[in-house]
Amino acid sequence: MRVAVVGTGLIGASVGLAAVRAGHVVSGWDEDPQTLAVAAERGAVEPAESLRDALLDAAIVVVAVPVASLPALVRDVLELAPANCAVTDVGSTKASVCGAAGGDTRFVGGHPICGAETRGPERASADLFEGATWFLTPLTTTGTELFREVHGFVAGLGARPSAIDPAAHDRLVAVTSHLPHALANVLLNQAGSSRVEGHDPLATSGGSLRDMTRIAGANPRVWVDIFLENREALAHSLGEHRRRIEQLEGALAAGDAGFLARWIAEASAHRRRLLETAYDDPRELHRLRVHLPDRPGVLAGIFQALGAARINVEDFEMEHLSPDRGGTLTILVGGEGDATTAAALLEEQGYGVVVARVLDE
Repeated sequence: MRVAVVGTGLIGASVGLAAVRAGHVVSGWDEDPQTLAVAAERGAVEPAESLRDALLDAAIVVVAVPVASLPALVRDVLELAPANCAVTDVGSTKASVCGAAGGDTRFVGGHPICGAETRGPERASADLFEGATWFLTPLTTTGTELFREVHGFVAGLGARPSAIDPAAHDRLVAVTSHLPHALANVLLNQAGSSRVEGHDPLATSGGSLRDMTRIAGANPRVWVDIFLENREALAHSLGEHRRRIEQLEGALAAGDAGFLARWIAEASAHRRRLLETAYDDPRELHRLRVHLPDRPGVLAGIFQALGAARINVEDFEMEHLSPDRGGTLTILVGGEGDATTAAALLEEQGYGVVVARVLDE
């Protein structure tokens, strides 16, 4: 199948690489010649001289540009694309672009949930969509066969397509993506702009602030547009968040320990449900925290040792403290037996290890 990718940045070039791997022929166009050239060098697309040339004989067009540019460009693509060609996009908000399609039977809105904290075709990967949810937001007028074609194409890239109404999509991502990004910025700006008796909170913060603010300061060229495009749904989510903060403030003012205990227990139950989407049995997950020196080869040695003992690492992350203090490696292992064996193995190598069951923390 001939696929056209319009916009060859990180997501567009990754679509191209995954589509080429799946056996499709991919043409590409980008308004920035350098971005297009890099995507072509990576083997993601065959570069086209113009948008019209890129769309020639395409069966599917994927429009992968910032959300503010999507409505106008999708209209242009629909005007130029072949009559039997499906057109989709990868924008993280759907109301505006679906409205811009004007009921065209060829359009199927799309949004892969596979965020990356980098940008540009240099970082593109054919594996970016493996196992990722890819929302599809067909219009009421979208042709059934064209929707099936886009659905099959997305599945062929390794993603899990899921159909949803465009307005419902925007309300959903306001809660799961846009609100967390907004709150991460609020938290970090609050901590970074304050002093407590002369002490800088950022200089003395622990892992909690780092964990909560990993996504703070994300690319403003992308996120300003996302916040504004989805401002109504985000404002509603912020209002609900404010209501819950006021509940917490009231409980603190009243010294209501019972509310606080129920509140934490509710969050624990929700966290368990969240973990169940990522792991087979989160009840068996154990977390190992290992203090590491800052020197070459340490991580490789640890993972080689665990692999030799046939211990499967479910997940891991690294928190670097400083060149002098080293850092903390956090490893998730399934099952108490493997966790105990892994801890003993690493302690024999001279590392300090703290083990805890994830859902008990």
